[in-house]
Amino acid sequence: MSLKIDKSCAIIGSGIAGLASAIRIAAKGYKVDVYERNSIPGGKLNEFRKNGYRFDMGPSVFTLPQLIDELFTLCGKNPRDYITYMHLKTPFKYFYEDGTIINADADVDKFGDEIELKTKDTKKAFQRYLKDIETKYKITNEVFIENSLHIAKNFLNKRTAYGVLNFHKIDAFKSMNAGNQSFFKDRKVVQLLNNYANYVGSNPFVAPATLNVIQHLEINLGTYLPDKGMYSIISALVKLAEEIGVTFYYNTAVEEIITAPDAKKRKVIGVKTKTQELIKYDKVVSNMDIYYTFKKLLPHEKAPEHILNQPKSSSLIAFFWGVKNTYEVLNTHNMLFSADDVTEFKTVFEQHNLSDDPSIYIYVSSKHVKEDAPKGCENWFLFVTVPNDQGQNWDELVVKAKKSIVQKINRMLNTNIEQHIEFEEVLTPPKIKENYSTPFGAIYGNSSHNKFAAFFRHSNFSKKVNGLYFVGGSVHPGAGIPLCLNSAKIMDKTFKK
Repeated sequence: MSLKIDKSCAIIGSGIAGLASAIRIAAKGYKVDVYERNSIPGGKLNEFRKNGYRFDMGPSVFTLPQLIDELFTLCGKNPRDYITYMHLKTPFKYFYEDGTIINADADVDKFGDEIELKTKDTKKAFQRYLKDIETKYKITNEVFIENSLHIAKNFLNKRTAYGVLNFHKIDAFKSMNAGNQSFFKDRKVVQLLNNYANYVGSNPFVAPATLNVIQHLEINLGTYLPDKGMYSIISALVKLAEEIGVTFYYNTAVEEIITAPDAKKRKVIGVKTKTQELIKYDKVVSNMDIYYTFKKLLPHEKAPEHILNQPKSSSLIAFFWGVKNTYEVLNTHNMLFSADDVTEFKTVFEQHNLSDDPSIYIYVSSKHVKEDAPKGCENWFLFVTVPNDQGQNWDELVVKAKKSIVQKINRMLNTNIEQHIEFEEVLTPPKIKENYSTPFGAIYGNSSHNKFAAFFRHSNFSKKVNGLYFVGGSVHPGAGIPLCLNSAKIMDKTFKK
């Protein structure tokens, strides 16, 4: 069976980058169809509900909300008619084994005061640091984040020239840890800032200090939370997409991207699903991980093995707890730190195992979204960093992780958490691999350990197949909501009508 619509595009996957791509391409006048193998949209930015609780399952830290708003204004819509969000006043609380608690206030002056009060470092050192990561961001943003690295002319503009001339300032040849130690002497502050390596599934003792720009987004530019939780971003984008004519096909996996010879290059002619041999399209955008895009969907195209075989990021073991209690000491985002972060990261990245004393992230959306938990209760989404799936015994590691988590929470929060857990769901690397077509369950794609990792991510368009594009966390510019949205934006810039 063969179908054909003029100016048509298929989007494979409805993760946030796939949705952003669908909206941008539909705004160009294309008929856009989105194919999603799962029953609901969102990819890793997912949710589930149980016993009166609602849980965000994926990314939980929301920065640069203007990248979401931009998709609505692009279509002539008011974003506030679809989604609202708040600027968190104290987004993070950091807990240490010696009883120290650092409140990361959105007001950087207050955050600096907290650093000076609770550690051996000074507010002045913190201010210097924030200025430094702001400079790094300004140097790298337009060059590495907002534009393709795979188009020669992009290196000829003034902003790129500025970036090249100031390359020495981004600390590409120094690790995140070394970069942070150059500003701070207290291990507590260094550990707090090293923790941002987890946002890209990497080891701060190896990954380049350039990645300290991540802190700039959260600390300098602000952390937000949608009024109805993170999944409301997906709901809002799907609503917009449907209003401008995008069609969604759920429970429908694309089995192959069909290509054919065309002059010097090959070209896209459509996609194949289980029920249809060929559905013709002029363009195809894959929001599927680049590894499986080539390994599964492009059997007749030569795979870029030098990219696909790059070392993969870490993963996580996550627990979703319905907690029949409230904890005033916790905030929306919380970190309970390991007493030995050096050993923690070494165990994960060198020994490919779970640390005996892992740091624990706890996200409690019901602190702000009251309907996310029954009255007098809280919804805890908590996880520890683990290696990607190399055949470890995950059943054993889940038991070990829970034991470590319960002991640390009870010790550091002075509670008996198990008696308050109403129910539990668990997410592991094998489940991440199965549910989201993520190779090895490496939730952030390739690791960022290479000093030139940005150049080892696949481009947002195919150089060999006309009409084929790639978006999402596994391609340029990388993982995380802002970068995924920028991948769609870069794709849009290179999209040839």
